[in-house]
Amino acid sequence: MRFARLFVFLQLEMRQRGTIILLVTATLLLAVANILWGSLRIPTESVVRILLRDGEAANPAWHYIVWESRIPQMVTALLCGAALSVCGLMLQTLFRNPLAGPSILGIDAGANLGVALVMLSIGTSLSVGNLSVGGSVLVVAAAMVGALAILLLLLMLSHTLQSPTMLLITGVIISYVTGSVISLLNYSATEEGVHNYIIWGMGNFGSVSLSRLPLYSALIVVGLAVATMLIKPLNALLLGEYYAENLGVNVRRTRTVLLLATGLLTATTTAFCGPISFLGLAVPHIARMALRTSDHRILMPGTMLAGAALTLACNLLCTQLRPGSVLPINVVTPLIGAPVILYVILRQDKRSF
Repeated sequence: MRFARLFVFLQLEMRQRGTIILLVTATLLLAVANILWGSLRIPTESVVRILLRDGEAANPAWHYIVWESRIPQMVTALLCGAALSVCGLMLQTLFRNPLAGPSILGIDAGANLGVALVMLSIGTSLSVGNLSVGGSVLVVAAAMVGALAILLLLLMLSHTLQSPTMLLITGVIISYVTGSVISLLNYSATEEGVHNYIIWGMGNFGSVSLSRLPLYSALIVVGLAVATMLIKPLNALLLGEYYAENLGVNVRRTRTVLLLATGLLTATTTAFCGPISFLGLAVPHIARMALRTSDHRILMPGTMLAGAALTLACNLLCTQLRPGSVLPINVVTPLIGAPVILYVILRQDKRSF
């Protein structure tokens, strides 16, 4: 497998090879930058010593910030960007729709509904007998349950609905229904509950602590591994479902596995980080324009790298734009994603003439 990937890399055009190397370099540099620079200014030399486990490097507060905040936040942003970008790529290929993204199936809407039920209805803590569940843990659990419930519904419907377009429309309807329920909960909620829900909806990579990072990372890695297993079927689907079936691809099984991978990645990122906008929609187009290919053997890793680099850049901006505070991630992502989507729409419109 390793030699096969190396062979694919060597087969790339010079421009594509350079783009991949550039994306890898940018991701590494931005990852280091997210550790070195944050909302609180810590001397670079002290950060390096903290990373080297030098006990005399800095005060305990700086040590805590680097290891308990910056490093988990960097890893969370990197994995979230890769996950959502791959989700967008797979859905755009499956539905043959350039505007398909992780939110189009309603999975993140299910997570929103789960969080809304917690924050707007029962509060941010829950006690059952002698068991008490804290606010942040309950929010993550509610988001995961809501997202997985919608995913289960979509999986059941996928066996009934033959057309991917009908499944897409079903996802849009689910989003509208959950949005209506959330509006009703907002109407009857307390001011504090509405405020907390709005803040959560803005997105935040800082909610994944060092203790939660292994679970979050494991779920994302499993989802990305499943996505890479779909590279060949996705390439076949580019030519249409009938052609893919003639090549021996089980389209229904591929669609089911794709929904599982997308659901797992979307549910995990939304539960831990909140609904992150535009990344899954815009990054696949950025990768296509940069690599100039539709071959998923090249496009899949390129999209992961582009998503990781872009998300790290957005997270770095959120910590630098207002010294002493961290802006929500959804303040920055639309500024990058919206122009890309507008360009795609205009290009599609010109092609229609």
